[in-house]
Amino acid sequence: MKRRFLLFSLSVVVAFSTFAKPSPRWVDQKFSMFIHFGLYSVYGGVYEGKPVTRGYSEQIQSFAGIFSDWYANTASDFNPVHWNPDSIVSLAKSAGMRSIVITSKHHDGFCMYHSRYTGFNIVDATPYGKDLMKELAEACKRGGIDFGVYFSLIDWNYPHGYPISSHNADPLTPQHYEFNLKQVEEIMTRYGDISEIWFDMGSLTPEQSRGLYELVNRLQPGCMISGRLGNDYVDFAVMADNEYPEYKMGMPWQTAASMFNETWGYRSWQERGEVQPKVEEKIASLVKVVSRGGNYLLNIGPRGDGSVVPFESEVLHGIGEWLKVNGEAIYGAKANPFHQSVDWGDITSNKGNLYLFIEDLPGTGKIELKGIDGTVSGASLLSSGEPLSSRLRNRVLTIDLSGLSADEVLPVVKVSFRNGYSVLPDPIVKREALTPRNAMPLFGHSSLNYYAGYKSLIGYDWAWQHRPGRYVPEIRFTDQEVGRQVVVEIGGTRHEVTLEPTATTGVTLSPGTVRWGSLYRKPGRGVFGNVEEERAREVNPKQPGSRWVEVTGFCYDEVYSEPILPRGSVVFLQEIESLAEQTIAVKLTSGNAAYVLLNGEYITAHFSPQRVEKQEELLLLPLREGKNQLVVKLYNGFGNLLHYGIEPIEEWAIHTLKLEPVRLGRQEFHRVSLRAADAEALTSSVASPVVTDVPDAPSFSTSVSPAAYSAVSPLRMSNVSISFSASR
Repeated sequence: MKRRFLLFSLSVVVAFSTFAKPSPRWVDQKFSMFIHFGLYSVYGGVYEGKPVTRGYSEQIQSFAGIFSDWYANTASDFNPVHWNPDSIVSLAKSAGMRSIVITSKHHDGFCMYHSRYTGFNIVDATPYGKDLMKELAEACKRGGIDFGVYFSLIDWNYPHGYPISSHNADPLTPQHYEFNLKQVEEIMTRYGDISEIWFDMGSLTPEQSRGLYELVNRLQPGCMISGRLGNDYVDFAVMADNEYPEYKMGMPWQTAASMFNETWGYRSWQERGEVQPKVEEKIASLVKVVSRGGNYLLNIGPRGDGSVVPFESEVLHGIGEWLKVNGEAIYGAKANPFHQSVDWGDITSNKGNLYLFIEDLPGTGKIELKGIDGTVSGASLLSSGEPLSSRLRNRVLTIDLSGLSADEVLPVVKVSFRNGYSVLPDPIVKREALTPRNAMPLFGHSSLNYYAGYKSLIGYDWAWQHRPGRYVPEIRFTDQEVGRQVVVEIGGTRHEVTLEPTATTGVTLSPGTVRWGSLYRKPGRGVFGNVEEERAREVNPKQPGSRWVEVTGFCYDEVYSEPILPRGSVVFLQEIESLAEQTIAVKLTSGNAAYVLLNGEYITAHFSPQRVEKQEELLLLPLREGKNQLVVKLYNGFGNLLHYGIEPIEEWAIHTLKLEPVRLGRQEFHRVSLRAADAEALTSSVASPVVTDVPDAPSFSTSVSPAAYSAVSPLRMSNVSISFSASR
């Protein structure tokens, strides 16, 4: 069943100085080739004559339990004589890909380049005897496309590293870290310009992540660094494998995708099916990623002899044929500028035009876009130029597609405007206080390591509708936010303030208006950021097979501790009955990390980079009248003991800070934004970008954390609101 989601936040458009990252070239790539090629390719997913069905084939050493010396001896059989780097570049270009990223070293520690720090490399250990990665780097330069590398932070061959584990997120010993520094330095200095380095796995300390980040940034200032380096030392976020966010983000990001979910490295026995359905599947994924503002990195896995699997080559050629006629909707395109998704497909914008990807044509044969102003100069089918009937009236654009052929793969409609267009914010707040619940939230993707990646809220934007006049902004917050530094922008006026109260009001919960119902728990699954209940209207904990177990005898004024394995999590579901729509306060105790939902909606998520054992925080929960469900995922990334508690609070304080008056004109709505100015960020000297308005973008400017472009650190201000009083 196809799922539709609200698209949060605003499309963020960033202008950079010459030396700032990311360069427009990287942002505009949109579609690139990933290559998983290494010693594992010789096996093709088979060991001792039997298919290894567990795990990815590039990790066959681990999943098949191959002795390290036996695995290393495979190098004598690795002779990729059919490897042709110029043909690889030609294939990438014919597919419409703008760069290539190859595995310089995967978890097995085998180097596809000539490393001076280990003999376990393709030059010294194989009959091939040549630096394969250098061949590809030079072919990319000849072919005019960018070259990047994947580098595994774990190494099963390095004698001073941790041994093979079930999760690949092991720490780095000091010796292993120094070894990685040396190998990354040789990659950054011997293979020309590197467009990106795709770090993967491991669980580094903040100091280790910073050291590698600064090394790459010093040697190759333009090289983009992936978020899987950890501890939020990041130039671009990386989603989970084959995943993309169902929301737009205020930072560069990328989805890495395999041709088949089961493997990245070559698998000889893979059931591949028909080419055309796979072409259509990957085109659809490309569009999903680009329409949400990301780049798509699609993998191939060559055979051990260096040849490309014909199926994968045919799929790439099929995608390339589609891009030949629809590429202007992809390359250089910006994310969907609307604030909600549409039922019939996806949207991008480029150079003042809108591009509508028609995935599910309504039975009426017509599609609608609501909340848009402008004068349409034409609508046409991008593949043929065939004009289409369109009408824009009362901010609703209607296009007639009743004559659209059912045979065309993901048809694209181009909509042009005479003097640009504007998109109406959603929601528009009329007079009432600005709260997290009526904001357009801006998200990032924080990542301490692979298992600690999660959606982090980094800012709020509002469209506030009120008559013109002079107003005094008032920020309201709780004890938890006292001392925080924030940036509030109102109608173009920027306020940098420290949250210190100018007035305080006590709040008391009305007796008998809230009833705490049943409490349930279950083991968490997957990475920290995976919470199955997000966006669910209601969870039925008693449904057969749900894994929820009712908790009895729970004391709400007590903090509990229990043993838990590292990377383990527990999810609680608390039912709350409210006699009225009201806000209540709860003190939450958690371990390293907490992810909180109320009635399926995101409240907050955070992960302690200091790896603290126990955290406490005050949460204001906006209850609706009737039944409510509070879902809390508690995660322990590093220790063996989980602390947790949920305590209702009957009395709490709300502080007020008045800002200098602002004068608001006769605009239809006024822009208001809230950002943290004290978020933990990079200590390296990364240039700070400037965010500007452009014709394609919504009419909001979005500031970014000054110390780190990615702005991945969570805002953690779900208790803050802003109101306005008239000033004479």
